Amino acid sequence: MRDFQSPGRSEVLTTNGMCATSHPLAALVAVDILRRGGNAMDAAIAGAVLLGICEPQMTGIGGDCFVLYTDPDSGALKALNGSGRAPKAASAAALRDRGLSAVPLHGPEAVTIPGAIDAFCHLSETVGTLGLDAILAPAIQYAEAGVPVAARVAFDWATDQGTLQGVARDRYLIDGRVPRVGEIFRAPGQAEVLRRIARQGRDGFYTGEVAEDICAALTALGGVHTLEDFAATRCTETTPVSGQYKGADLFEHPPNGQGATAILMLNILSHFDIAGMEPFGAARAHVEAEAAKLAYDARNRFIADPDRTARLQHMLAPETAAQLAGRIDMARAMASPAALSEAVHKDTIYITVVDRDRMAVSLIYSIFHGFGSGIASDRFGVLLQNRGAGFSLEAGHPNEMTGGNRPMHTIIPAMLRDGDTLMPFGVMGGAYQPNGHARVVSNLRDFGMDLQAALDAPRSFADTTGLEVERGYSDAVRQELADLGHSVVVPETPIGGAQAIRIRPDGVLEAASDPRKDGCALGY
Repeated sequence: MRDFQSPGRSEVLTTNGMCATSHPLAALVAVDILRRGGNAMDAAIAGAVLLGICEPQMTGIGGDCFVLYTDPDSGALKALNGSGRAPKAASAAALRDRGLSAVPLHGPEAVTIPGAIDAFCHLSETVGTLGLDAILAPAIQYAEAGVPVAARVAFDWATDQGTLQGVARDRYLIDGRVPRVGEIFRAPGQAEVLRRIARQGRDGFYTGEVAEDICAALTALGGVHTLEDFAATRCTETTPVSGQYKGADLFEHPPNGQGATAILMLNILSHFDIAGMEPFGAARAHVEAEAAKLAYDARNRFIADPDRTARLQHMLAPETAAQLAGRIDMARAMASPAALSEAVHKDTIYITVVDRDRMAVSLIYSIFHGFGSGIASDRFGVLLQNRGAGFSLEAGHPNEMTGGNRPMHTIIPAMLRDGDTLMPFGVMGGAYQPNGHARVVSNLRDFGMDLQAALDAPRSFADTTGLEVERGYSDAVRQELADLGHSVVVPETPIGGAQAIRIRPDGVLEAASDPRKDGCALGY
């Protein structure tokens, strides 16, 4: 139990339904959907779409999603891939011929076809109960009336506003400047798009005027996107991947998501006495950093479009983790593997919902970097993701940009099962996400932390810029890590942001929400 004389918050406890996410309005809308008779999928979609208005630098209808959920009839754990593909005419060779070694972050080359709306429509029809008109109504209302800009959102907005270009600056700035905390942000163009989706389903987005508007904005900048690319967009039902750590099973979304990286990282950490280390000491931060370097190097070598990921079982195999663990020197930091070259971002939203029937949804939804590509469509102001920057331009690489393929994605929802206890959870933060999953699981399994404490706890991450160590660590620990050879930096932005709901065997729902974001857990 936490010290009630210290700043912090307690877990939220209830018995009917629960949502945990990064903005209170989205949590409230999700709970309201549950109270009106919707199930967890209805509530998760309603909250997620609204987050695109509340946190437009993080996500929106021009982005992608991945979903894990328990089937409301069988209870089986299922996965849905709502990530979009490169346009058919996309070609790594064409970019190499231009002298490029990486996909430009803020050009039309980085824009893959948005996949989230197709996924939301599919899930609403096949799993939800209320229908799109009811689910989308709150987001439409808030997009028209506007939402006050929250503190963390304003911080990110100021950091990322330089990405916005052309019409996006008119749509996402107020009189040419970043919104202040408490100022009202409106998105009437998105409200109109959502109304069309509510009436027409996926066709309201992927055909007709909305698709034409998006294609026109991209082709004007030299993009190769076509209306046929939009019309062909479809989500994919798939099967989670899993691994075990200290008696609990971690379920992750399969490639092209990077969930297998979290499993590999925990498999490596299982070879060390993590529980015998100080939870916020140098030894744990060091071994975690080394495990991350090795696991992320494997990710960059193997994870790609599902049809091109050939060595997934090798990544998940216990012997692979054992061999990698043997490469870790507890007395010295290794150089970061050269393949760890992903352009790092911290911009994603995550929402988890559990309903009265104990259906659980773990949903993550993103436009990749802050404000994505920075490109918005002229008429409706749909801000477009830059997920294509996740492709490699290396000839023959499994993740090489190829028309019609999906790039490696950083966003990953998760669930943790411990006997009769199920916990949908997620950790936002771009590349950090697998490390974040491993850290939260280890906080719970190795150190027995309360759920909120497991999310509150200070974080570190071996990034391309060095070993990021949050201010929650002591200066003495930072010095010890530097003495081990780590290039220690204190990040300006908090590392990640997490949400979790634990379905306890006694029927109580227990939830936690990361204070690094503006959100909360809310139940009824």
